[in-house]
Amino acid sequence: MESITLNNGNTCPVIGIGTFMLSPADAENSVREALKMGYSLVDTANAYVNERACGRGIRESGAKREDVFISTKLWPSEYENPDTVDETLERLGVDYVDLLYIHQPAGNWLAGYRQLEKAYRDGKAKAIGISNFEGKYIEELQTKWEIAPQFIQVEAHPYFTQSELRKTLDKYGIRLMSWYPLGHGDKALLHEPVFAGLGQKYGKTPAQIILRWHTQMGFVVIPGSRNVDHIRDNLNILDFTLTDDEMAEIARLDKGERYYHRTDEQLKQFAGWRPAFEKA
Repeated sequence: MESITLNNGNTCPVIGIGTFMLSPADAENSVREALKMGYSLVDTANAYVNERACGRGIRESGAKREDVFISTKLWPSEYENPDTVDETLERLGVDYVDLLYIHQPAGNWLAGYRQLEKAYRDGKAKAIGISNFEGKYIEELQTKWEIAPQFIQVEAHPYFTQSELRKTLDKYGIRLMSWYPLGHGDKALLHEPVFAGLGQKYGKTPAQIILRWHTQMGFVVIPGSRNVDHIRDNLNILDFTLTDDEMAEIARLDKGERYYHRTDEQLKQFAGWRPAFEKA
């Protein structure tokens, strides 16, 4: 498995199993099977309401705890809960996570970030991150953090490469983890001729070419699926390398256009919503 080095010296696999929108049963199955076939990164969140299931999947896989990079996120309604980190660890069934994010710049997000910093100092999080903090939010956070984050998780794909945000990330050595890595909804990205052509050259699907593009951009990518065959295909991207010319050809697809547009009203709603956590 290829890995990247973080700004604190830790390492992270370049591809993992995502669990957004997976039911507990599906998350448990996907995580278990992914780890058995060679994945070593699992991404979940308070808001996905499947942390317990992910923990079960990790244990059922037979993988050693130290061989699995676990990433999860605190939801805004948990930012002021002094026990939120311990409760998150309890749901996962672990003593620490490898990466702990705050999920949205909503509510008292600075209190949430202070929770991350404390968890990092206490050894309960080996790395910390921010999710969906772009523009004015990361600008403000830079003036307030005591420990710089190791990761940001945001929408990224060949149509939207986060070129402006990456200027800030490069300054601090912050790594990017992609969501919507294959675009979303209209499937236009997957149907771009460049990916069909490269797929024919390398014996890969357009999706596999795009996922490989992410890793060669230095991004970590976490495609999710309940389909075991798709999970296997998503991992099967590390046996070829796109050339500089091919990366440049893909770069010309960048439109600077995202699929997801969050509103201020949604941020207010996020702060007031509480996940209905799975029972033990």
